[in-house]
Amino acid sequence: MNTYGLLASLKLKSIHGTLPDKVHSIEQDSRKVKQNSLFICIRGFRSDGHAFYSEALKKGATIIVAEEKLAIDHTKHALVIVKDTAKALAILANKYYNYPSKNMTVFGVTGTNGKTTVTTLINQLLQKNNQQAALLGTNGMQLLNESLESNNTTCDVLTNQKLLHKAANLGIDHMVMEVSSHGLDQGRLRGIDFDVVTFTNLTQDHLDYHKTMEHYGNTKGLLFAQLGNNLTQEKNAILNRDDPWYEVYNCMTPYEVISYGIYKDADFRATNITYHVDRTSFTLLSPEGEFTVTTKLIGEFNVYNTIASIASVYARGVISVSDLVTSLSDMDCINGRMQKLEIDAPITIYIDYAHTPDAIEKAIASVYPFKQNRILFVVGTGGDRDESKRPFMAEKASVADYVVLTINDSRYEDTSSILRDMEKGMQHNNYVLIENRKSAIVHVIEESEPGDIIIIAGKGLEEYQIIEGKKQPHSDKKIAVEKCAIKYNLNV
Repeated sequence: MNTYGLLASLKLKSIHGTLPDKVHSIEQDSRKVKQNSLFICIRGFRSDGHAFYSEALKKGATIIVAEEKLAIDHTKHALVIVKDTAKALAILANKYYNYPSKNMTVFGVTGTNGKTTVTTLINQLLQKNNQQAALLGTNGMQLLNESLESNNTTCDVLTNQKLLHKAANLGIDHMVMEVSSHGLDQGRLRGIDFDVVTFTNLTQDHLDYHKTMEHYGNTKGLLFAQLGNNLTQEKNAILNRDDPWYEVYNCMTPYEVISYGIYKDADFRATNITYHVDRTSFTLLSPEGEFTVTTKLIGEFNVYNTIASIASVYARGVISVSDLVTSLSDMDCINGRMQKLEIDAPITIYIDYAHTPDAIEKAIASVYPFKQNRILFVVGTGGDRDESKRPFMAEKASVADYVVLTINDSRYEDTSSILRDMEKGMQHNNYVLIENRKSAIVHVIEESEPGDIIIIAGKGLEEYQIIEGKKQPHSDKKIAVEKCAIKYNLNV
């Protein structure tokens, strides 16, 4: 790309040295720098990109963008000094990739729980109704027949623009994105032109980062502010009418709000809900009339997720509610989200991602309608993350008949301290502490009896654990299936 055209987007800057005519890539990771790259120094939480400019120069960078003067030979390289490299990166990345989000409909989904389920449902609803859609979130990017891994729910600003550009070039006209509070607070979504933004719910999580629920909630609200204020564009906010933050977010956008819920009057409302072990049915009241909805997802929280996804797709005015409801009937459950394992055993096992007090409470509540014997619950939490929620997670888990407290990802924290924090919240003596997650799963299945329901929570479909900063292979599902086969003499 022409260097002068690219840098013209930045107003507050000083240039030292002679700029090359072309820039062949923009990089913020010095390890990815190639010949004629522009390297931008970003101050992160764990490292400062200004410390790696020399490495970038050795690899062929011809332009360094920084917030301070650096020891650079201006006869060979150019230094561009800006006020804020994080904001400069968003501006440059959008310019370099030709503002890809403007060429597609972009859905953004935020909230404490339900983001992965709602985005997956939106993506599937679009695809089943002949729309070219892609998904970017916790499980990486689902782009046509290609899957790309991601380390975060919300990618960094440069990666987001690269992926949006790639999707646009492949003919994708609908992009569905999970939006985390960290991503919003750190500006990873700057420059993305959202068309529909959806709010699921707000409950305690990430207070190690946000410190207060007020800051956490207001950070989520940045997504609604990012819709903009240009009323010549047709945009919508989809809000949970039953959540206390509804009124706050309703005031944050000038665009039309479409509400959904169960208990309060809403544009999309579920009534006459019936729960089964492998499905849920309800009557949907909508702007286009009443419909009977059947989904393979279970639990009240998944009723919310289902109607949120219907309302989100409806907002674009391309697919009728009737067609959306029809599409839902043959859609599979969401992997790792209250996913019932298909095993021929006298027990029922669900794999779930629940790792907040609210999600744990709802996971257990979702199986109570068809409880035959006991509910056994494996619950873990992560190290080096929000410590304040640990006892509350255990407190919510206490309503199960038997609880196994374990670890999700210890990272660098001592596992015994994590378990002690959780143990403080236990309300009964119906529990055991097992640090090793595999051993915890093996134990709960060994303790099971015919008619029991087991929920293994905290990891979902993740196939690794982070221990001492390193990813180690681990699959809750695989361990559960293998142990179940041994205990109940199954052929798997």
